[in-house]
Amino acid sequence: MSNLEVTNWFGDLVSHPQVLVEANSVQDIIAVLKDPGKYPSPVRAVGSNHSTARCSVADGGTLIKMRNMNRILNITSDTITAQAGALYIDMAQELEKHQLQFHVNTEIGSLSVGSAACAGTKDASMPGEYGQVGSYVTGVKMVLPSGDLLEATEKQPELLQKIRSSYGTFGIIYEATFRVRPIQPMAVHHETFALEEFIAKLPELKARNESMMFYIFPFDDLITIEFRRYNPGASGTPNRHVWPLRNYLWKSAGPRFCYEVERDIPIPEVRYKVIDEFCALWRFKLTHLISSDYTLAPDQIIRYPEVSDESRYTFSLWAFPEENYPKVLPAYFQFCKDYRRQKGYRTNMLNVGYRIAKDQNSLLSYSYDGTVMTVDPVSTANSGWKDFLQAYNEFCSHHGGVPLLNQTWGVTRALAQKALGERLKLFAEARKTYDPENRLLNDYFQDLLAE
Repeated sequence: MSNLEVTNWFGDLVSHPQVLVEANSVQDIIAVLKDPGKYPSPVRAVGSNHSTARCSVADGGTLIKMRNMNRILNITSDTITAQAGALYIDMAQELEKHQLQFHVNTEIGSLSVGSAACAGTKDASMPGEYGQVGSYVTGVKMVLPSGDLLEATEKQPELLQKIRSSYGTFGIIYEATFRVRPIQPMAVHHETFALEEFIAKLPELKARNESMMFYIFPFDDLITIEFRRYNPGASGTPNRHVWPLRNYLWKSAGPRFCYEVERDIPIPEVRYKVIDEFCALWRFKLTHLISSDYTLAPDQIIRYPEVSDESRYTFSLWAFPEENYPKVLPAYFQFCKDYRRQKGYRTNMLNVGYRIAKDQNSLLSYSYDGTVMTVDPVSTANSGWKDFLQAYNEFCSHHGGVPLLNQTWGVTRALAQKALGERLKLFAEARKTYDPENRLLNDYFQDLLAE
């Protein structure tokens, strides 16, 4: 085992590469891939390393850090091109200067270009749009395992579809282009529903044709919905306060409070009573304070600290066909209650979820077969979290869920093959054509893609 130790952003996934490389240019990447003697396999690349799954682990191999390659290279009326280490939030802020925005203004602003171009993301779909960042990637440039260069564009739709969910197993991406759109006003408001009321009204809520993100409270039988829609008729000036307030609760105040309560209150009944009261306050602020007819979508994006602190949190997710959600969500509430009664464990934060449109722009898309809704437990990783996730994975798989290979912890070969079926086989075959020597294949993907 190498003495080098690299963790993901949260700190719960550890990689022991033999060699660590800070890439400053394409030539640095080429040099790594062409010299397996000096730079052993597997070779993996990371940006901010926010993944909650072991997709970037390079035990015994070579880990390439891409953050120094962070230049924004070009902005046109409908695209932005940047190096692989550039952060999503930095690009969003530069786009705003040009009166432009991303189609998907995903929460984790620390997302790097390279990851966005070849890995899954999540965000509630705006009306008529996709909810995955990679679906708006129009071109990538990468270094193949041989050291040769490859450029893929929309003129090669089948190849680009595979690359969008390749997780760095085809080659190391060093540049990508995203489609963007003119910036425009966006309305937001929140409503809270009892579980039974939500299930009964779900057809009506979907008919509103608004984006829906869920704040889910299994132990209170409540769900708060964040509704968003573009509102081009809005007048006046944008409200630049509501999203920073929401983001402060989500990024800092909420997880730090839950972490400190977990640390300082030893009696579970008291501890979780305090957390439930805090969640009630959270719901109140969402429904009464986070509301405006005129906000800007890029304000949703959060800049997380480069090194995590006591306000960090982690999560996992599974997506379900939206037509099954009225059965899945009540079953999940009961699963959480049963697990607490049987094992004495519950997550110490709320759960979230998203409604994400049907999307076949990447081969392993979790909404490939239709619109989905997700259930995403969130935690500061209180004791028992990983055991809970194993049970959660089994629950979700049993109910027909689909995981996200970089943001669902503990996915096994059996779970992945059940969820993705023939698409996973097609992906495995395509990957071999670009990396026949398995230069980029770590243990995690070697297991998932095994026949």
